[in-house]
Amino acid sequence: MTIRSAVFTISSPSCAKCPQDERPEYAFIGRSNVGKSSLINMLTGVKGLAKTSGRPGKTQLINHFLINGEWYLVDLPGYGYARTSRSAREDWSRMIRGYFLNRQQLANTYVLIDSRIPPQRIDLEFIQFLGENGIPLTIVYTKTDKEKQREVMGNIRLMKQELLKDWEELPPMILTSSLTGYGRDALLDQIETINQSLKK
Repeated sequence: MTIRSAVFTISSPSCAKCPQDERPEYAFIGRSNVGKSSLINMLTGVKGLAKTSGRPGKTQLINHFLINGEWYLVDLPGYGYARTSRSAREDWSRMIRGYFLNRQQLANTYVLIDSRIPPQRIDLEFIQFLGENGIPLTIVYTKTDKEKQREVMGNIRLMKQELLKDWEELPPMILTSSLTGYGRDALLDQIETINQSLKK
C-alpha cells in the first residue's frame, strides 16, 4: 500500500462523537510512552502527524486520521500511566471500553508492546479484554532497534508463553522500528488485505 495522503480529521472525547461514516478504522493503542506517535508518523510518512512527547499520557482523546480518503487510522490514549489521577483513569476506561465495545467500523486493533522489556501485566490484561470480546487485534512490537536482538526475541518468546496460557491460537505479531522503518510494509500490507476483504 502507498500512503498518498494522511489528514487529521477530529479529536473525540467519546465513541459517540467519532466520525459517523462507514470507513474502516484501524486503532493503535499501547502503554504510555510505548512509541505510538513515532510509529504512526513512520507508518504514514508524515512527520509530526501524531504529536510525540517525552511526557507519557499526552494523548487524551480519540484522534482520527483519514488515510488516502479511504480508511481511518485511530490514535487512542495510552494506558498505564501511574501519575494520572484515579478519576482520569476511570474516564479513560469508560472512553476506551465504549470505543471498543460499540465501534462497528473498527476493522483491527494494533496493540503496541515495547520489545525491550518482559511482558507487563497491564498489556496482558488489555489483550485479554480484546480477546474475550472478540475484537480483532495484532500485536506490534516497537523499538526493536533499541536492544540486542537476543533480548528482543527473548521478550517476545515470554509474551507468547504468557498468552498461550489463555489463547488457543496467538494473534498476529509484527516487529517494528520507527527509527529504521522496519515493519512498515508488513503493517500496511495487513491493513490493505483487511480493506480488500471488507469490500467482498
